[in-house]
Amino acid sequence: MGNKNKTISFRVSQEKFETLRDIAEERDISLSAVFRDYVDMLVAHDGQVEVVPEHEVSESSNGGSVSESFPPKVEVPKSFVREHERLELAAEHLREQLEEHKRYVTKLRQQLDEHDREDVVDLDELDGDDEEESPYRIGSEFDESL
Repeated sequence: MGNKNKTISFRVSQEKFETLRDIAEERDISLSAVFRDYVDMLVAHDGQVEVVPEHEVSESSNGGSVSESFPPKVEVPKSFVREHERLELAAEHLREQLEEHKRYVTKLRQQLDEHDREDVVDLDELDGDDEEESPYRIGSEFDESL
């Protein structure tokens, strides 16, 4: 059938929840991502994961025997790396196209603004107080031809 994601609920105290939220903000990730990282690490190491404060990790690596380096390293398939690189290149290409499109739109707007300035006739300028100075007369040619 296929892999389906399942939902896991955690119940923690308010104090621990605040701490977890702070950790998520430090890492600039969502609170759900913190739990997903923990669960992924737990599964990857067959339940042999212990959550300890950072200062205790540095103490145990200096004095105690630690079999693995921290943070743990995970091998990633080459196909995943290639796909990631391909997507990065595609994203960069799209960013370049977007910038080119923005420049083109800006150029068109500037041309439109220049063209509009030449063709715009301000009606207030036509409706001056002195009608004799106005070169425009409505129906003046029509009246003379009758």
